Amino acid sequence: MKLRLTELAHEAVGAVLRAGDVAVDATAGNGHDTVFLAEAVGPGGLVIAVDIQSAAIHATRERLRSAGCEQQVRLIEVCHSTLADVMPRDARLRAAMFNLGYLPGSDKQSLTSQATTVPAVIVCLEHLRPGGIVSVMAYRGHDGGKEEAEALSHVLAELDQSCFSVERHESSATGPVLWLVRQHVIETT
Repeated sequence: MKLRLTELAHEAVGAVLRAGDVAVDATAGNGHDTVFLAEAVGPGGLVIAVDIQSAAIHATRERLRSAGCEQQVRLIEVCHSTLADVMPRDARLRAAMFNLGYLPGSDKQSLTSQATTVPAVIVCLEHLRPGGIVSVMAYRGHDGGKEEAEALSHVLAELDQSCFSVERHESSATGPVLWLVRQHVIETT
């Protein structure tokens, strides 16, 4: 059975996350990824979840309360482009998740864009631990979505292949695209 791209992202991220880890949800949205990350890192871990929309922060807070895992989440109403300012300077992320586009059921004019997403992805990659993963789901069907995906594709193609591997998954040429970016574990002898 073929997994949906969101399921594939959760499976890949879940395979590396451990109790006590630090993770980022760079687009909290309705809180599904935030709860997933919070449950994976457990009470000893930390999830930094950001979203620029107060409706998203509220929805995520309620979902976290219902799941009983709000204590390990720092929920912040800011644009993901400011992640460098809200993350601890010495943060070593095991995982980061991006689910781009707009908040479902909300104002479709409030969108992520290449101008904010690319710097946010780069910050997460800079803080990623060896063996860690960044998951980026981009939707190409809305205004600016295709350009955002193309910008991400260029940035991710330029990553040092000795440090990172990049997988690209998509079901059609115009539908969503998922990138799974893993930082290699450096073998020491």
